[in-house]
Amino acid sequence: MNLAPDLIHLVITVAFSFLVGMELKTYRQQYHAQKGNIYFGTARTYTFIGLLGYIFYKIDTVHLMLYLTVLIVLSLLFLVLYMKKVEEGRSSILPFVVMLSVYAFGPMTERFPLWMPSLLFVLIIFLLNAKPSLQRLSGGINTHELETLGKMVLLSAVILPLLPRTNVIPYLPISPFKLWLAVVVISGISYGGYLVQKYFFPSKGYFLTGIFGGTYSSTATTVVLARKAKNTGNSAVITAGIIAATSMMYIRLVIVALVFNVQIARALALPFFGLALAGLIIAAFYLRLKKESSVKPDFVDKNPLELGTAFLFAFLFALMMFLTDFVMQHYGNNGLRVLSFAVGFTDIDPFVLSLLTGKYSVADTQLVSAIMIAAGSNNILKSAYALWFGGLKGGRHSALWIALLGVVTIGVGFWI
Repeated sequence: MNLAPDLIHLVITVAFSFLVGMELKTYRQQYHAQKGNIYFGTARTYTFIGLLGYIFYKIDTVHLMLYLTVLIVLSLLFLVLYMKKVEEGRSSILPFVVMLSVYAFGPMTERFPLWMPSLLFVLIIFLLNAKPSLQRLSGGINTHELETLGKMVLLSAVILPLLPRTNVIPYLPISPFKLWLAVVVISGISYGGYLVQKYFFPSKGYFLTGIFGGTYSSTATTVVLARKAKNTGNSAVITAGIIAATSMMYIRLVIVALVFNVQIARALALPFFGLALAGLIIAAFYLRLKKESSVKPDFVDKNPLELGTAFLFAFLFALMMFLTDFVMQHYGNNGLRVLSFAVGFTDIDPFVLSLLTGKYSVADTQLVSAIMIAAGSNNILKSAYALWFGGLKGGRHSALWIALLGVVTIGVGFWI
């Protein structure tokens, strides 16, 4: 038996409205049981509100005069109630917002597929039940992060599409669009790793600090953990974290390459994943040597997604692209290798992106070799940092293994 579509829509509207009313009643009893008896209706009230929304929408689907009139009447009724609540020191408009959502169930079931009102229903239920989690989340969020994220969204989602897609900058073989796209991608990866570490795995141990810290800055993570190793006896676990951070650098570089140049990413995948696996195995060995102490690692609450950093990265990216093009034209492959080794002692991301996005008259193997040499020399830099900041006692093991990974990476880069 085929049911009439109007009957199905009516049943869906009534069911969702009743369930939302029940959930709101449970919410009120759980969180506001001691705040007075003045409230906007019960489960039956919200069921009738959803029913009225459906009926008055069906009566006039063109001008919606009846539908809007009832909405105004309901709003005025809530205004009277709200004025009374304000006198009691209560200012929440959550029941009114839920009422508006319930009143919209009828038109939504008529105008949209079933998944749309169902999604609204699920969101209402989840948001009502998520009050404690949302309070904890809002209490732990750094307000400066939201400001920075908003600016980054502006630059990536608003300004990025407006940038020219043709080469308009003299002596720079890349369009402004691709240049800033590279900045957005690298910043997004860094920011994602930072958010995961801070909000999902805060103070979960030195090893996880190394894992997630390596996704946005293996160098900074090495410095932070090496300093900690100098002042604690738990050097084995910290050594594991430092080595894990460098291992994640290899995986991160493959992901970045995959975004901009699939062929180079494929060429890098085998050696870099192999080196990352080797590093993680070494880290696991040190992780088993000593159980992690109860001392929680210090998490440096520094947002890597700063606008100043992004603009500096864009400048360095353009500079590296210009410098790489100049070296290739005048000194060839040997000059590129020397440049790669030297760049490794700075921030390698702008250089790597310049190789991935530029149009150079060289084979992909030469670009792969340059990326590997830069990554290897960057490991040597981190090895020196580990020894300097961690001291001979706290940093010698991590420095040794990172340097070994660096030498192997450079060797493979020259061999290719």
